[in-house]
Amino acid sequence: MIKNYWNKGKKQKTVTVIGFLVLLILLFVLRDDYQPALLFVRKYIFVILLSAVVLFFGLRKFRNSVSTGGRLGMLVVLIIFFGILYVVGWQFKMYEYMKTYNVYNNLNRIEINELPLTQNERIQPMRNVYSMANESVGETKDVSLPHLVRVGTENKWTMAIQPTEKYRWQGMTDNTEEVFAVSSTTPFPRFSSENRIPVTFSIGESLKFSRNTYNAVVQRFNIFQLFTMEPSDTYYMKNDAGKWVEVVSLIKWKGFLFPYPTYGGVMVIDSGEHDFNDYIERILIGKGTYISAEEMKNHPYLIGQNTLAEKVSRLQAESLKFLGGFSDPLPWNMETAVKIPNLADDQNKQPFVTDFDFSDTNTNAYSGLYHWFGLEPVGNERTSLSYSVFVPADGSNAFYYYDHASKKQGYAGVSAMPLKVIESRKEFDWSVNKPVEFRPYIKDIAGRRRMFFLGTISAIREDSNNFDGSATPDLALVDSEYRDVVWIDVKHPSQWDKTVYDQLNEAWRSSEGIGKYFLEETKQIDAVPQPIDSIKPMSNDELLKQLQEEKKVLEIEKLKKEIDSLKAASK
Repeated sequence: MIKNYWNKGKKQKTVTVIGFLVLLILLFVLRDDYQPALLFVRKYIFVILLSAVVLFFGLRKFRNSVSTGGRLGMLVVLIIFFGILYVVGWQFKMYEYMKTYNVYNNLNRIEINELPLTQNERIQPMRNVYSMANESVGETKDVSLPHLVRVGTENKWTMAIQPTEKYRWQGMTDNTEEVFAVSSTTPFPRFSSENRIPVTFSIGESLKFSRNTYNAVVQRFNIFQLFTMEPSDTYYMKNDAGKWVEVVSLIKWKGFLFPYPTYGGVMVIDSGEHDFNDYIERILIGKGTYISAEEMKNHPYLIGQNTLAEKVSRLQAESLKFLGGFSDPLPWNMETAVKIPNLADDQNKQPFVTDFDFSDTNTNAYSGLYHWFGLEPVGNERTSLSYSVFVPADGSNAFYYYDHASKKQGYAGVSAMPLKVIESRKEFDWSVNKPVEFRPYIKDIAGRRRMFFLGTISAIREDSNNFDGSATPDLALVDSEYRDVVWIDVKHPSQWDKTVYDQLNEAWRSSEGIGKYFLEETKQIDAVPQPIDSIKPMSNDELLKQLQEEKKVLEIEKLKKEIDSLKAASK
């Protein structure tokens, strides 16, 4: 048809050339619009090719059949084939099953035999921070979803104050001109001037057209990346020069039979207003500097940082269900199959980004931010903690997990925590107060490393879908082994361990045979008689006996670690 039109004359040739050039320009400039279709082909390339081959030969057989019965038989075969493909692949989720299995096979799994300590405990849940940030901006502004990142030596919640999507004009004309950066370790996050950083980004999550973060990043992809990469979460942090940058996490799809997502590095967008030349650059080749996963180590501000897409870390954690073998997660097995628990009232699903100290775990893992998951058995009625998973938040090629189930620790999992908290405070109105975001709290207390879950009580209005943040939230620590709930003072984090000990020390001593800790001495500084402390000082013989008991406990713990290491080595 095009050839016939071309041969009609000079005018037709001119129209054809101009039309072809316009089509090329549109294909180049609008690639961010059709890139999801290219990515779809990449994700399902095997299924698409298989379907195309079966359809090609099926239709050829259909056309070559001379009898009506033969043609009807071929149609029935094709319908049965595509029906089975749909039911098995999508209804029974076998395609996702195989994709997750590919993730498992390509994980650098490292089993640890000692839980890392938590540090720099974050007080507020993410949704509380998001709610309080939105309370601090005007009608024409929105706040992007908060992310926990490292800024200097502190962990902070950072989010952009951006033009609201409710009014389209602002998204087309305004810039993102401020960023919130509030400490995660304080119970009093302040959204005032010192935590409201003036910085301009002409590329933003709520901006329109070529200034939209997604569009600008996709436009930056080369022809191969258009088929294999997709932008994910957006973070705001400082680079090595101390300037604020917008960091977009990238997901890279690998594999042929059942492609699976992996960490693909980041796209870094610098701050600053852009002129007409930058506008032309955005339209033609997008904005941002691509840093691959292999090059991350060359940028100190990205090492140990939180840049990993949660979509990737969730799939990695979920793939641990194949530890018992390929067929173990199938319905007739499930001996070691696990799931990521999702709490109905919790608006922030796992992972919970947490700061861990790996210095005494005999691994090469860095101490810093990790995506933590608490995996539980697949049954809804089972709420025990099977595995603790620690995925490096900077996308490092490592996957650390601690096997609670094989050690027969009998710890309660995240799913069991809300009911424990509700039972401990029956006077609360739990229809509007929700215990949420139970992140790990691991400390050395009373001669042992103990695991707790730190939960926050968040309030929610009847006519609202978001939690209302409080500057002084109620906090509860739940002992995952003893199941006891300890209510702690949010204003005095340094006293939390002592508070836990005061409530649980008698149970620990009777069950574990440990000595006394957190002893206090009373010094006489004047002639006035001093009140006798509730915890009496011990004599020398008692102190010697306690030291001997502690030494025995330490020797037993050391032997347990050696046994665990030998078991792990034998696997």
